[in-house]
This record gives sequence, structure tokens and C-alpha cells, in this order.
Amino acid sequence: MGKLKVPHIVVIGSLNMDIVIEANRHPQLGETILGSNARFIPGGKGANQAVAAARLGAKTTMIGAVGTDSFGQELLKALDDNKISRNSVKLVDGTATGIASIFISNGDNSIVVVPGANYQLLPDDIDRYDAIIQNADILLLQLEIPLDTVIHAAKKAKSFGKTVVLNPAPAQFLPDELLRNVDYITPNRSELSLLTGIQAEGDELETAMTSIIQRGANNVVTTLGADGSAFLEKGKLQKVPGYKVSVVDTTGAGDSFNAGLAFSLAKQNSLEQSVSFAAKVSALAVTKFGAQAGMPSMKDVEVFAKNSKGEPT
Repeated sequence: MGKLKVPHIVVIGSLNMDIVIEANRHPQLGETILGSNARFIPGGKGANQAVAAARLGAKTTMIGAVGTDSFGQELLKALDDNKISRNSVKLVDGTATGIASIFISNGDNSIVVVPGANYQLLPDDIDRYDAIIQNADILLLQLEIPLDTVIHAAKKAKSFGKTVVLNPAPAQFLPDELLRNVDYITPNRSELSLLTGIQAEGDELETAMTSIIQRGANNVVTTLGADGSAFLEKGKLQKVPGYKVSVVDTTGAGDSFNAGLAFSLAKQNSLEQSVSFAAKVSALAVTKFGAQAGMPSMKDVEVFAKNSKGEPT
């Protein structure tokens, strides 16, 4: 990793309370089954990515919204516990804090998100934090807040000459206006397929990624699950392998990858170096339970890099 100053990553996104249910298998439609465990865990793609960045050593600021209920207070405490600046998190009266219902079975998950207060984070709110964005090295965005807010934040960051990383999840159609203001977009394979209308398999992977570039994004990094990740550089597709690890919980895999990528880019490493670093961060994240609890420290990543020598998949 580069030896430059501590990077400042500003995350604009969601804060949710994750209600995590574990069971031996997924229920069929209309079926009731018994679960083995239930937990309430701080989450939300925005907050998860903020925690991951902070654990790696970044100065991290969170811009988001929570309700004034007990879940909101717990989420703010989780930011405090990870030394994340949260003075720019909006408190919304009369609206519940966002929640995510996460069902885990055999290491895989399915998720339903109820945005709640996250959808009260509006473009006008972003305008109050110009100074924070101006002091950022990287602005990290996702799609669990209103799309208008994401577009406004990306355009504002670019007007300040900042680097914008967009994790396009949950998947939805994105206007070119947004893509033109994104430096790095990080869809997984299914998100890439939805964004482009191209089934991103085999040779069509490069075709789909190229189409995103043609619509305005500067760089595309696609995560491929157990197959690692791919990126386009100077029109050429390159792949970075994943790592063989014992999977406990995949909930934070994408969030840890995005934080790792943003952290490494903020340290002015190359795209290839940054994708490789992000792959190590996400490999470690899935070996522990809970999205935020599983986020590794820089020391964890350094030890893993030394010992794994890529046990790539």
C-alpha cells in the first residue's frame, strides 16, 4: 500500500438495523420453518462501508439519516465505536430507522430492506456538507438512499474535483447523468446484467462492462463471487482471482470490497493493486459473522496477504 497521508473517505448512504435470522434452509413460499438464531446487528450498505474503511485506517465520515428510535441510537453508537465522524447523520422525527431483514442459510443470504429514514436523506441535506465533501479524498456511494440524492452528491463531488466510487446496489436502472459523474462503478455480475441488459457471462462480461464505459463511467470493476473480480483498463479486460476461505457470512462481502477499493485508490495505488487489495479485504470479511463485526483491520489484511500468497480460487 502507498505510504501517503491517512486517506479521508466520505460515505453517503444508508444506516440500517439488520435483523438476522439463521436457519438450516430457506423456507418455501407459504411455508413456516423454525430458525436457529436471531440477532439485531448494525448494518446498512453505507454504514457497513464506513466501518470497513475505518477499520482499514481511513479517516471516515458518514452522511446519512436515522430515526429518533432506539435502533437509530444503536446505529449512531456503532459509528462512535468505530471512530467514524457522524455529526453529518440526520435525525428524522416521525420516521423509523431503516431495517434489513436478512435470512442466512448455509453461508448464503437473502435480504429485504425497508429504507425508513434513509429515504429522508435529500439533496438539500447534502448541500449542508460541502466542506466535508471538499475535504474528502474519495466519496463512496450506494443506492439505499434516494437516487436523486446519489446523483446530486456525485455531481457535487465532481464539481469539487473529487473521486467518486459508486456501488450500484441494490440494482436498479441508472441514468447516464449519474454514470458521467462516477470514476469507479462496482457492480456484481447480476447488477451489471441489470444495468446493461446484457447477460454478463463468458465473453459478454467484457461487452457489458464496456457498455457502462460508453455511457460515461470512467472505470468498471465487477465482482464475480467465488471467481474473484474483473476490471477494464485501457479497453482491456483483466481478472483478479478470489481467495479460498472458510465462509461464515457473506453479508458484508460487497461492502468490504468497496471500502477496500476506495481505501487503496485513496492511497493512490493503481487500479490493479486496488482491486487485488479489495479482494483480500472481502475474503477476510466473509470469515466472520455480521457485516460490520467481520470487517478486517489493516493488520489482518497484511497478515492474510503474507500467509495466503493467494490461495486463489
